[in-house]
Formats: sequence, structure tokens, C-alpha cells
Amino acid sequence: MAMVGSQEAGGPAPACVLGIDLGTTSVKAALLVGAERGQVVAESCSRETQAHTSSLEAGPQGMEQNIWRIIRALNECLAALPQQQLQRVSHIGISGQMHGIVFWKKDKGCKWTECGTGPTFEPEEVSHLITWQDGRCSPTFLSSLPLPQSHISLATGFGCATVYWYLKKSPDFLKSYDAAGTIHDYVVAMLCDLKKPLMSIQNAASWGYFNSRNKSWNTDILKKSGFPVHLLPEVGDPGSIAGRTICAWHGIPKGAKVGIALGDFQCSVYSCLTERTDAVLNISTSAQLTISMPLGFQPPDTPDPSSAVTYFPYFNGDYLAVAASLNGGNVLATFVDMVARWTEELGLQVQESAIYTKIIQAALAQNDSKLSVHPTIFGERHIPEQLASVTNIAVSDLSLGHVTRALCRGIVENLCSMLPVQHLMEMGVRRILGSGSALARNEVLRQEVERILPFPVVYGKDVDAAVGAAMVMFHRK
Repeated sequence: MAMVGSQEAGGPAPACVLGIDLGTTSVKAALLVGAERGQVVAESCSRETQAHTSSLEAGPQGMEQNIWRIIRALNECLAALPQQQLQRVSHIGISGQMHGIVFWKKDKGCKWTECGTGPTFEPEEVSHLITWQDGRCSPTFLSSLPLPQSHISLATGFGCATVYWYLKKSPDFLKSYDAAGTIHDYVVAMLCDLKKPLMSIQNAASWGYFNSRNKSWNTDILKKSGFPVHLLPEVGDPGSIAGRTICAWHGIPKGAKVGIALGDFQCSVYSCLTERTDAVLNISTSAQLTISMPLGFQPPDTPDPSSAVTYFPYFNGDYLAVAASLNGGNVLATFVDMVARWTEELGLQVQESAIYTKIIQAALAQNDSKLSVHPTIFGERHIPEQLASVTNIAVSDLSLGHVTRALCRGIVENLCSMLPVQHLMEMGVRRILGSGSALARNEVLRQEVERILPFPVVYGKDVDAAVGAAMVMFHRK
């Protein structure tokens, strides 16, 4: 692969940009180098974090992850990338799972040690990460909190809601820490030795109690209710530089510029969205349908809790309109799990992977199904109490193929009920970029997308938050 010279006409053009994504289940790293047209991915690497851990305080409702395991996966990822390219890294872009929160002690956030590939850090006095999937804040609890001055409704798993939960249920926990951020804010703060964590508008909006219009926390509202506002990070613009690496991390030169941490969702969209007339449909664990809002769009000052569309801060003051469904590939996975359990109860053993393949084959043989499946077994943020249902059950449509076909259609229809086709047409959408693991491996789902959405659908636009994070830094250089 041809490398870009470090000196070119018009000033130095740094050779490599590293993009990192700290996801819900895995850590991914991608090295981008400049090419004739734009940039190309020279190397990439991914490691499962296997970080899920039980919650002491919240019990089964809690969803927490062990930071040590996440950082271990990150270190393994970087150790697997070629040293000679890491030595040419000038900029690092970092994204990660939004909404979640981790607490640490400012002067004891991590300790730097030597490993085979040079200095690296490991967490020291750091809490678990309480993730976006955390369910400890019940609707009753959330309704007892002050009303935010923000365009985003508060939900369980949002950083500020979690802090309120500790404040009410376990106040001593908060006394052990003096800093907080998302997991990716933590990594940026450690790499650059930031005395106060820095957070992008994207991540701040995802925590709740943040006004995107004036780019500030709702400090007055929070202070009045005894919220520990000293834990809130400083806020900066996405695409800006947070600091420089204080050590030669895994061979990356000391002094490399580190971007402020970004939302994984925004970076995923950034990696593939090139035209304002494109909509991005992503179906992996959950599902999202996203469009760009017109230039100059500002979200309303207060949220509409019943609205299925959320506005996410993007880059350069732009917003994305997002129908973010909690029901995607996880619904199919639950269906497969159910079939596996039934089979087991009947005294038979079938591998889940075999079931998945078989139900897709069966559904491909059934072009239509009169069954109507409303697939929201995980509820939706705008109507948490409305769970799944199956209607229009006829004797003729009881085969595994009919049920699977109806389930796949239901997943797509549910998403399109949140951001209707009519609305996409009015916004000038001309094509759909299809992405995500569930779409990639499920032809029935792809058929239903093409049946329901009256636009050309382009697949294989690789949506990748690590690549997106690197691209942001590349374009800001």
C-alpha cells in the first residue's frame, strides 16, 4: 500500500490516522492513510470485550461493563496492528457507545505501564461502565426527576439519569469519584491526561439535561435538585482536538493529536453518508433509520416524549433525524432462542446457528404471510409499555417460514411507523443505504426492506464507527 509522504506541497500531510470505536460488545480500531481520492483503510482489527458484569447496586435491572476488560480488548486490538504504521499516526479519532457513564478519580484514573509494544495504560480507581442498556431507572423514578431543558427526552441508561439514581439510592458511591464521562471520554482523558474530562456535544446530548442550542448543561435545574454538577465534563465541538498523547502509546508517537470523543452512531453515519438525499437504514442488534436535516435546522427546546423521532447533533452544527428502534436483530435472536428452547424441552438438540439458517431458508420459500407481527418485545423509548403482539393468525400461515417472514416484515414496518415513507419523500430522500449485521446475513429482511421502502436500496456501504471516527479526524486535519 502506497504511503503518503510526510512532506507535500502546502505543508506536512501526516501519514496515518487511527480510528477507535469502543462498542457495546467489541472494540474496533482502523488505520486510515491518504490516497489519490480521499482515504483508504490500511488495516483494521476488532476484539470482543466480553465485559458484561453483574451490578451490585441495581441487581438484574442493571447493565454494567468491566472497564478493565474493555481496555484489555483495546490494548489487544492495538497490539495486533502493524507497528511501523502506528509509528506514523499523527491523529487519533475515538468514538463509542453513547448514553453510558463511568466514574473515576481524577488523579488516579489509570496507571501507565510498559507492555510488549510500548507504554500503555490500565484503569486504576474507576467504576464499572453503566451502559445505555441499563434498566435501573423505572418510569416512576424518571417521572420524579426535574424536567430537562433539552430536546431529548430522558430515558433509563442515560448518564444523568444514572447519577440521579445513585444520588437517591446509593449516595456514598458518588463520594468515591470526582470525574465522569462516557467510556470513550475516559480513554481520551487518560491518553491526554486531561485534568477535567472533555465531552463532545454529541455525547453530552446523549446523557440528558443538555441544551444543544446553547451548548450547555442545565446546571440551574440540576443544582436545585442537589445533582453533583462537579461531575459534569466540559463540553466541546465534535471534530475539535481534546489534547495530545502524553506517552508513546503502543508505538504511536507521544504528542499525537487526540480528537474529542464522538458518538458511535454519528461516526457510523459519517462513514457512509455522502449525499443529503441518502437515508441510512441500519439493522444490527437494534435498528435505526436516519436522514440529514436541512442546513440551519434547530431542534425544539423541549422534548415530545411521544415522538418516535429524535434529533442527534451531527457535525458543523447539523442534525440527524433518527428513528431509533430498540427492536432489530435482537428480536430475531430472541425468536431463534425461543425455538431452541422449545426444541430442547421436546428432548431434541439443535444449534442456534443451524436454526437461524433454517428459518431464513423457510421464509425465503414463503413469499407472503397474512400474519401481522408487531415485534416490539423490548418496547420502544417513546412507548415503553407497548410490547409485542401477533394478530391475524390463520391456519394457513402457521409454518416456520410464514412466521419468520412476518417477523422480518414487522421489524421493518415498525421502523417505518416511526419515520414514515411519506416523510422521507417530503425530505427529498432518493436512496437508502442499507447496513448492519442483521441486514447483511438475512435475505428475508432485505426483501422486506425493498418491498416496504419505495427507493433504490444500496447495500454493502460499510458502516463502521471506527472508520468514521478516523475520517472525522482526517477531514479536520
